Formats: sequence, structure tokens, C-alpha cells
Amino acid sequence: MYRTAMENLLIWKRKKNKKPLIIRGARQVGKTWLMKEFGKTAYKEMVYINFDNNSRMQTLFDGDLNVERIITGLELYAAHKIDAENTLLIFDEIQEVPKALTSLKYFNENAPQYQIVCAGSMLGVALHQGTSFPVGKVEFLDLYPLSFFEFMQAMGKEQYVKLLQNSDFEMATTFKQEYVDLLKHYYYVGGMPEVVLNFSENKDFNEAREIQQRILSAYEQDFSKHAPNEVVPRIRMLWNSIPAQLAKENKKFIYGLIKEGARAKEYELAMLWLTDCGLVHKVQRVMTPNLPLKAYEDLKAFKLFLVDIGLLSCMTGLRQQTLLDGSDLFKEFKGALTEQYVLQQLKTLKDVQTYYWTAERGMAEVDFIIDNGSDIIPIEVKAEANLQAKSLKVYREKFQPKLSIRTSMADYKKEDWLLNLPLWAIESALIDYKTCQQ
Repeated sequence: MYRTAMENLLIWKRKKNKKPLIIRGARQVGKTWLMKEFGKTAYKEMVYINFDNNSRMQTLFDGDLNVERIITGLELYAAHKIDAENTLLIFDEIQEVPKALTSLKYFNENAPQYQIVCAGSMLGVALHQGTSFPVGKVEFLDLYPLSFFEFMQAMGKEQYVKLLQNSDFEMATTFKQEYVDLLKHYYYVGGMPEVVLNFSENKDFNEAREIQQRILSAYEQDFSKHAPNEVVPRIRMLWNSIPAQLAKENKKFIYGLIKEGARAKEYELAMLWLTDCGLVHKVQRVMTPNLPLKAYEDLKAFKLFLVDIGLLSCMTGLRQQTLLDGSDLFKEFKGALTEQYVLQQLKTLKDVQTYYWTAERGMAEVDFIIDNGSDIIPIEVKAEANLQAKSLKVYREKFQPKLSIRTSMADYKKEDWLLNLPLWAIESALIDYKTCQQ
């Protein structure tokens, strides 16, 4: 299965002065597979260590963090000589042994010749428990579920992806219905690797749902296993409220939907836990879209999205029949799936911050605005072929952006100030801002 993150790993490998790399992401987004595949294809040898319930590794790293001593211990454990130049060291679930995380500092400072890739599903959670983190001594790579382009490639539709990557929208529009059908499948199946792999082989929507339900159950078990006991009920309640939050016309998160009378202070830890382990994406509001957007965010107003559109459609009980009902799928529960889809593609963009904007008194709202450090681009999301863009016009009159994007089921069209993109093509324009500015 092709993952674009593999290209990022190869870039890391070619660096002369690379630091240990930590891959962050929710459980079951494919971190372990990616690291092992990278080891198999890019190195002569690899040594894989899983730190989960590994008492030997706990003991090894409880001693002093002398790198030579650690390497000797790893060689004994793996029964394998470690050649620094040709061997990839893989540390999986590294947060389970906090001193292994700390040791990355010493590898970076005293033995940079060792090539180390790590992953930690609960890494963010672990850091709130006083773990000594090697600040400035490691690099990061964020991994998410498969994007729509990766999904199409998994379905054997590489040529369709190439058309969009080459911005050949005239040819792509000729095959519009193929893209729409693939997008419908993506709304239902989502991007969790196990679900996508099974669906690519069997094309069975029922099996896809069963795997998604298993993943959701595993997440709920994680709540009990890893979170403090007193916070677990609030995590569950907050997590289960997200579909209802997104089903509102105004998708701003409201604590009262979790439980009548609920207050932000009561759910701060639950929110932090879910965001730190990558299960939810928090999109803050900004009132004034100036650079950097982070300086203008409203900390009290935000939307919450799930890690994956397929899991969201599973939680909402989306019917298989809806896939056949024209464009009804894209309008399902007030377009929430469509906003989730667009946000999920935005999250795969490196070094791009995502927010949303509302005018005073809520008279206009732009679903997403993105900041790449030099430009701010507003993105309005339409769940059907509706080409009215009232909020976007209000935003443009007020802030005069260089470019605005409206994405819907309508065809590609470039106007003076507005780029109309089909939902199925949104990723092609967002991957590279130069594409947007042509």
C-alpha cells in the first residue's frame, strides 16, 4: 500500500545530519507498517524493538544511558550485530519506556551515526506524565489515515491520481463520475489502513464496517487502559458527542451537548487526552485573519473533528444505501461528512495551520482558513453543487485575500478571485500552494 510518508522517510535518510525521527499518530494509522516497510526497502538490515510490555527493555534503559551500553544490550536482545551505517533501528511504542525516549538525546549528541525511527501512539499522553523529552534532539513526522489520493491508489486508480496531480482538470472532468463514486466509497470506508486494505481486496462494505467497529472498540479500551480513572467517563462522553456536534448547522463545539450543564473546565483533561493521542482534531476560530493566525485564535471557540471520516460515518450509522442516493451522501447530516473530509485532507499538509473564521455576531462563516507562513487562503466547503458563496464574499470584501477556494460537487473553474474545485480534486490544489496561485 502506497503512503506518501515513505517519501518523507527517504528524504530523512538522505540527510547528512539527521536526528532520531519520531512518527506521531493515532493508533492503527499504519505507523508500525510504515517503519518496517521503510526498513525493508531502504536498508540492508533493520532491528525492530517493541517497548510495549517489554520488561527487558525497561531494565536495559533503567540503567545509565551510555549509548555503547544500550547498543550492546539491543544487539543481545535482537541477536543481531548492529552496523550503524546500514541498519535501521526501530523503536515502537517508545512512550512505554520513558527513559528510551530520553536516550534519543544521547544518541543524537554522542552517536549520531545510528539511524533511529520511533513511533508512539500515546506519546502526547505520556508527555503529560513528566517524561523527560529530548527537546531539539529529534525530528517529527505526523502520520494520518490515508488521504483520498492514497485511497484511490490503493483501489488501483493511479492514473486518476496522476491526472489531478498534473492539474489536468479538463481530462479529469471527463471521468467525473468515476471520481464521485470513489469519493463516496472513501466517505464510507475512510482511510484507516486495515479497512482500506480489506476493502481493496474484497469490496465488501459490511466487512469494512465490522473492522471500523473493532477499531472504535479498541479506542474505547484505550480510554480505560491509559487515561486516569476519574477522567475516563468524561473522555467517553466527549468522544461520543462529536457526531452530534457536527450534525448542527453551526458546528462550533458546545459543552452542553455532552451533558446538560457541562462546563469547559470539567472536560479540559478529556479534551487534552483525545487531542494528544491524535483521535480528534481541534480547529480554532479566528476573528481577524492576520499572519500568524495562531496569534489571533479564539481559544474559547472551536470545532472538533474525528481522526477519520470512515470512523465518523460508522459512529453515525451511515447506511450503505446512501451510497446509491445521488449526491445525498455529501449532504448527510448537514454536510458534516464533507467538512470532515476536507479537514482530513488539510491535516496531511506539512507546516500548514488550519482554522475557521466567523464574522461578528455570526453573520458569515468560512469553514476553513489555512496559513502556510506567507499566505492565508479561505476555503468554503459546499456539500453539493451550490455555487453561492455569500460568506466567502463577505470575507473577501473585508480582508482582500489573494486567492479564495470554494470546493463543492461543481466542476473546476478559475475566476478572477475564486478557484472552484470539485471535492474530489481538493487535495491536488492544496498539496502545493503554487497550484492554487496559477
